[in-house]
Amino acid sequence: MLPRKLLAEFIGTALLLATVVGSGIMGVALSAGNDGIALLANAAATAGVLYVLIVVLGPVSGAHFNPVVTLAMRLRGELDSVTAAAYVVVQVVAAIAGVLLAHAMFDQPLLQPGTHVRTGASQWLSEGVATFGLLFTILLGIRQRPAAIPALVASYIFAAYWFTASTSFANPAVTLARSLTQTFAGIRPDDVSGFVLAQLAGAVLAIGAASLLAEKDARVTG
Repeated sequence: MLPRKLLAEFIGTALLLATVVGSGIMGVALSAGNDGIALLANAAATAGVLYVLIVVLGPVSGAHFNPVVTLAMRLRGELDSVTAAAYVVVQVVAAIAGVLLAHAMFDQPLLQPGTHVRTGASQWLSEGVATFGLLFTILLGIRQRPAAIPALVASYIFAAYWFTASTSFANPAVTLARSLTQTFAGIRPDDVSGFVLAQLAGAVLAIGAASLLAEKDARVTG
């Protein structure tokens, strides 16, 4: 059972990163220097693949593809500690594999440490907000409209690409992996820690807020 779940997490996370990086490369190549068009292509491709991956892999592993989602599910008691740790390791390895796959598909150097500067209070706040919104969407969506989760997550990520200054990484594994590309989707390795800390803070706040709302809803229903 666990090997099937880990395989699903590996395939899903790798394809997600291949899409994020690959669509960024393609968007830049075809947009004639228009960053808005490149970002639109990047956001649309990412949202599209997220919808597909959650639909087809959700029944197998839960389609986390993200350590903070796994953390939330662990805190909800849906995973034990060993399984959660295995998920996170696989997500990180798969994210890196996805970046390498994108580079290979576009005939680029496989390893290219990121050079895109993403640091400062506005970037950290953006990542906190992006991650808060993602976890908030998932946790309340599971309670209220579980069948809509694929569309909810895809829609939120598409929007968050545009309303956050950081373009919504909202995922520690994604952040680490994107430090290995100098393409449109990249981030400097030096900036990874700030993003991850902000993501964890946003996740904790989302878990707390969703729990409070769920408790209030339960009291009203009861």
